Amino acid sequence: MIAFPNCKINLGLRILRKRTDGYHDLETVFYPLPFYDVLEIVHSNDSSIRFSTTGLTVESGNDNLCVKAYELLKKDYPDLPLIQMHLHKTIPMGAGLGGGSADAAFVLTVLNKKFHLNISKEKLIEYALQLGSDCPFFIYNKPCYATGRGEIMEDVNIDLSSYSFVIINPGIHVSTAKAFAGINPVMPSVSVKEIIQQPVSTWKSELLNDFEQTIFPAYKEIEVIKETLYNNGAVYAAMSGTGSTVYGIFNTAELPDFNFPSHYFVKSFPRKR
Repeated sequence: MIAFPNCKINLGLRILRKRTDGYHDLETVFYPLPFYDVLEIVHSNDSSIRFSTTGLTVESGNDNLCVKAYELLKKDYPDLPLIQMHLHKTIPMGAGLGGGSADAAFVLTVLNKKFHLNISKEKLIEYALQLGSDCPFFIYNKPCYATGRGEIMEDVNIDLSSYSFVIINPGIHVSTAKAFAGINPVMPSVSVKEIIQQPVSTWKSELLNDFEQTIFPAYKEIEVIKETLYNNGAVYAAMSGTGSTVYGIFNTAELPDFNFPSHYFVKSFPRKR
């Protein structure tokens, strides 16, 4: 069975409070974009699970989230057959796009469907949360307002199909621990859910990613990307997650020709004409 795990961006990301369990409560809007990895899972007659990759280099063995997702279900479903799993990786990792989280969540959904485990969506979300805070979204996988660690999700009425998107990743690895270290949680006066109902033209001054406050001073190069997007006509631009990817939203079908360094990863999503 073949599936296509997609990426996401965060429309706003506010850190509200630190919890007693060490995690943080947050609020954000997850928005999926049509940029995909490729995941294939087939039944195996080998004596152990096999996991292989092509494309971008990823962790292999038991440290890979895809393997962890299989092992997680195997604990509760001991009759789950052994499998061969192949991942073709195109979404940059550690980039705030949720690529690894998407792969793991799709493993759960593919195994559930392929082997008729009949696990409910709510239970799949519980499994996904054990793999990472972004993972539950990819079980849901449609625009949503998320709170808690990101696992409490509700539909939002947002349609950005008339806009074009571009994502830029400079290849900088941002430590999640370092990103959180400089955060001072605060309850905003207006929630992300309210702001995204306003015209996109108002987002620049109101829709914030709290991690930009700590990441931009440490990595000026990432801040410059955001500035470049605005200088080239973006109606809104922001860092996704804890970075280092920055995205721009444009209200034109034709996107500007950017002159980013050759090692940058740049992908555009023009609106349908």
